Amino acid sequence: MRRFVIPGVIVAAAIAVLALLTFGVSNHTDTASIDARVADHDYPMAPNADMKLPLLGRAGKEDLADFRGKVVVLNVFASWCPPCQAEAPLLSSEEATLVKHGATLLGVTYLDNPVADEQFAHKYHIDYPVLQDASGSLVRAFGSTGVPETFVINRQGRIQALMREPVTSQWFAQTLPPIEDEG
Repeated sequence: MRRFVIPGVIVAAAIAVLALLTFGVSNHTDTASIDARVADHDYPMAPNADMKLPLLGRAGKEDLADFRGKVVVLNVFASWCPPCQAEAPLLSSEEATLVKHGATLLGVTYLDNPVADEQFAHKYHIDYPVLQDASGSLVRAFGSTGVPETFVINRQGRIQALMREPVTSQWFAQTLPPIEDEG
């Protein structure tokens, strides 16, 4: 009986490794395709624009389609994420600039606790709308696998820029002017 146990464990481990590789490659393909299209200036439509999600600290639900006609800086974050905490003050200050140009910042919480999200929003003075993506469906549709990630969606609903790590003031200065000024 012992001679079958070790080969069985090895086969099970090999299957598990193949499953993880398959999962990783399939997730990477989604991310890479959005990233590659944006890099090639072939801007894809923002996915799931009509997925209504609850608003943090407010009644009702909204979706990306509600913001069509504005430049939307969509920031995916979680309250427990140190890089998200580090970039939160910058995002709050950028919101004022965005509003002056008819644009908006839209936060999306990713698989997070609503109470912790409320505390995060209060601590970092977040007054822009925040959608609660408790299932992670909207965020995964963007090819996201972690936080923070930021997507700039133009007035026509296309992803025109993205950053899959914390944003900086330099990134905002380089990225937003050409998008805000487009028709």
